[in-house]
Amino acid sequence: MSRISSLSRTYVFDMLIVLLLAAAMLEVLVGRNSPDAPQSSLWFVLPAIAILVIPVLARRRFAFAPAGHWVLAIGIAFVDWRLIPFAISIFVVGLIAAFLLGNLRDSLQAALGLAFVIAGPLVVVYRIPGHSAAQMVFIPLEFAIAWLAGFAVRERSEQAEAAEARAAIAERERDAAARIAVAEERARIARELHDIVAHAVSVMVLQVGAVRHKLPDELAEDRDALTGVEQTGRMALGEMRLLLGAMRADGEEPELTPQPGLESLDLLLEKVGNAGLPVRLHVEGEPFPVPRAIDLSAYRIVQEGLTNALKHARATSADVTLGYRPEELRLEVRDDGIGTTTGDDLGHGLVGVRERVKIYGGEMTAGSANGSGFVLSTRLPLGGHRR
Repeated sequence: MSRISSLSRTYVFDMLIVLLLAAAMLEVLVGRNSPDAPQSSLWFVLPAIAILVIPVLARRRFAFAPAGHWVLAIGIAFVDWRLIPFAISIFVVGLIAAFLLGNLRDSLQAALGLAFVIAGPLVVVYRIPGHSAAQMVFIPLEFAIAWLAGFAVRERSEQAEAAEARAAIAERERDAAARIAVAEERARIARELHDIVAHAVSVMVLQVGAVRHKLPDELAEDRDALTGVEQTGRMALGEMRLLLGAMRADGEEPELTPQPGLESLDLLLEKVGNAGLPVRLHVEGEPFPVPRAIDLSAYRIVQEGLTNALKHARATSADVTLGYRPEELRLEVRDDGIGTTTGDDLGHGLVGVRERVKIYGGEMTAGSANGSGFVLSTRLPLGGHRR
């Protein structure tokens, strides 16, 4: 059934042409005794009607084929001028042929088709004895209007296709930009995490070295084991430095300052306030030290939220809320700006926040607040441990 339905949709236009062919033949057969009926024998009239329809049916293989309808119409008019004016269905087929010629994608072929659409009816009407000037003008004009309708449909179709192509290109560019933003943010997060891990390994190596130096001589075997641990740690540090160097973009200098955390929020809020956006800090629960990586990510999330509010939301004030829970850290950045925006920078910033939250199995929501403003809310699980 689905195949039959598909075929019927594909060939519905052709079926209409065949029905018009049958109707034209029936008109001739029923009105055979009419004074205006064609004078030629049915052996000529019926094949002539069929031949007039064939160019329209051949349009799938030859786009310019409908022009052949008018060439054949001119030839038939010189043999029997009554045939074409007598069958109204042939008039409809002529309108369809004119429409198809106007709908051609090739502008040159469409313009040439217009010449056929005007010249064909003009010759057919001219062959009618006693034709009037109005007939010579308005009958070709009717077919020209059908051609113009086809041309307008083609123009609208091309505009729709062009708009769809532009939308597809824009979507691909947005997807590519989003993937680049994700990759850059992941690389930045990896660099920060490697920096944190490298610092932790450095501390462990120093502690192992301090313990090794304090061991007495009778524990030489233990001291040798600690020496191996210390050497392995130093080798790991060297490899991590090489990895960090490879992860940096060309020309990017290594960061020499310590990575910020929640303890640096006051300084961040002061900088944002000096830039023109007053920020109020709210703390819920009793603050406690959190894992260093989460501490850094929490700072970056708040930083991104305030940057968006400052650059894109045209906000006049913002609120930052830290919620300390036994198993999680909640963050919320709320502003009173214009709410959701379609800016690419904002979208990419939120992509970075989402990547950070996803690393720790957390949750993130972002969108317009009730009334006005924008709210960025995240939840970072602490994994059942504190620093």
